[in-house]
Amino acid sequence: MSARTTPSPARTAAFLTAYDALLARWPVQVEHLTVRTPHGTTRINACGPSDGRPLVLLHGGGATSTMWFANVAAWTAAGHRVLAPDLIGDPGRSVHDGAPLAGVPGLLGWLDAVLDQLGLPRADFCGHSYGGWIALEYALHAPARVGRLALLDPTQCFAGFRPDYLLHALPLFLPRRTAARARAYLDWEAGDGPRPDPGWREVYALGYADFPATRVVTGPRPGLDRLRSLTTPTLALFAEHSRTHHAPRVAEAARRALPEATVAVLPGLSHHHLPMAGAAEINARLTGFLAAPRG
Repeated sequence: MSARTTPSPARTAAFLTAYDALLARWPVQVEHLTVRTPHGTTRINACGPSDGRPLVLLHGGGATSTMWFANVAAWTAAGHRVLAPDLIGDPGRSVHDGAPLAGVPGLLGWLDAVLDQLGLPRADFCGHSYGGWIALEYALHAPARVGRLALLDPTQCFAGFRPDYLLHALPLFLPRRTAARARAYLDWEAGDGPRPDPGWREVYALGYADFPATRVVTGPRPGLDRLRSLTTPTLALFAEHSRTHHAPRVAEAARRALPEATVAVLPGLSHHHLPMAGAAEINARLTGFLAAPRG
């Protein structure tokens, strides 16, 4: 069960300043939408033509919806109505002041409610990291509401975490959360690859330090039978240097589970920075995938 969180304004002032500064870097006009669900108020950063094909973006844990700054211009230019919510209970401008999520069904029910309030019977989905797991679970939960599904270095979908990754991530769950601890984790995960974007790195670090800790809603990896029941056209892109998992092995597991999916490993990229450092290739691949006719 996920605890409800109403963060203190005094604690979150620096985070919200960093959040707004990164959102100001989005190279398109952004609309700030809010919808009320049984679990609280959800903030959605929206852009693109109001009558465009809806594309819901689900960010990774702690990353906030601001992380898509390098992607939204290409996707809106392709005619998509981009809708990027802040996950309920996560750092961001969504406020979890309603009912507890009560596990995976509650999390998926929250997403049902968001789509209902936006008046969307169907949308395409793109999720990164933890957001990829949510997007995949949602496609299995409500296949009629997901047109196409894109997964960017998704975790806990086709394989588990590397043991050494869990060891390095463990300090994030210890008491006395500090921004310095989050920055060190991001820098370690980047390895020898591109450095984290400084503005996004600060949003992540301050959100980690200044929001009350919540129990992340997780569940078991989807079993092979469930994965093979998925009929939604799927694109899965993995970061070659991701430290969360061994990308080539996870990509092969995805191909076995979803033989009709398009699966690729993108060279030179790490887990957290895939959508930013790899923006040119990811933007082109996703635009082409969404435009392809369904067979």
